Amino acid sequence: MYSTIYADPPWEQKNGRPLGKYNVVDGKQIFSNAITNNARPMPYNTMTVEEIASLPVKDISNKDAHLYLWCTNKYLLQATCVIEAWGFKYSTTLVWAKNIMGGGLGGTFKVNTEFLLFCTRGKVPAKKSVSGTWYNKKRPYVNGYPASSKKPDFFKELIESVSPSPYLEMFAREQKTGWDVFGNEVENSIILK
Repeated sequence: MYSTIYADPPWEQKNGRPLGKYNVVDGKQIFSNAITNNARPMPYNTMTVEEIASLPVKDISNKDAHLYLWCTNKYLLQATCVIEAWGFKYSTTLVWAKNIMGGGLGGTFKVNTEFLLFCTRGKVPAKKSVSGTWYNKKRPYVNGYPASSKKPDFFKELIESVSPSPYLEMFAREQKTGWDVFGNEVENSIILK
């Protein structure tokens, strides 16, 4: 049973249009030479809201627990279905503000934020209080390019400073000391049925 669950579900959505090389202009990366205007699929398998909500998170959470759930603008309102299905109540939205790169995803407004929804179940005292809910952190890079959907380590460190163990990261990409993991890119610590 876990006191803190950190989840970055593979929400069903499209990636941005494929871009060519980028140039650095005034210290910023500017992508140019779009290959096509069509959105491309995500580089990993995605899940519907219903599939995510059906995971038995309620069964592996302590009666007093914290949940940190990542979502994008597109799923901000639907994330409540997942939170409730998992047995939690919404509390606070933490915002990851990414530096703008090139055109960005989105239509009228180019999206450069993601949301980490803090939710509670029962009564769990926080280890400390944190001033602020807005964080401008650099995107993780792989081979010189932004890693698709990867989040800065800062957020796991923030969670460890606020919420109690034992910790579980769902949809994990790598193992972190002190955390159990579940995902299709790591050796799972648990099996969800």
